[in-house]
Amino acid sequence: MVTVAPPHPWAYALRLPRDPRAVRVARMTVRAALDGHGRQDVVDVVELLTSELVTNAYLHTEGPASLRLTGLSGGRLRVGVWDSDPYVPAPFGGAGDDSVPLAPLDSGSGRGLRLVQEYADSWGGWALGDGALGRGAGKLLWFEVGGRATLPLLLK
Repeated sequence: MVTVAPPHPWAYALRLPRDPRAVRVARMTVRAALDGHGRQDVVDVVELLTSELVTNAYLHTEGPASLRLTGLSGGRLRVGVWDSDPYVPAPFGGAGDDSVPLAPLDSGSGRGLRLVQEYADSWGGWALGDGALGRGAGKLLWFEVGGRATLPLLLK
């Protein structure tokens, strides 16, 4: 069976409760959507990076999160993760030093955003407007993969 890619962008969205199992649900959803669209070439990277962003949303906020996976033109994929904390960390904020330092070797955490920086083709983020009673409405972090131009193999 051959999957035919639609000519227009496609998108899947998922609302995630503040639950430690949400990370697994996000990974499974991303894998199923990409498998369904014949994008096995990027499943592992997208699944890993999505897992890192959803984990951070769970660890650093008290509310739910949302995931959006979008197939774009040129074979690109964009993943966006919204959460309720307006703080935009490096490398997503673009202010100051835009690189994430290496985590100490004995640290059990602190590598997720560095992985995004290393494996995504592009990434960004922004704080979202004012919410009720002057509180921020959270942030959206995103990354894109795929669509890189590849050079043909040179034959000797």
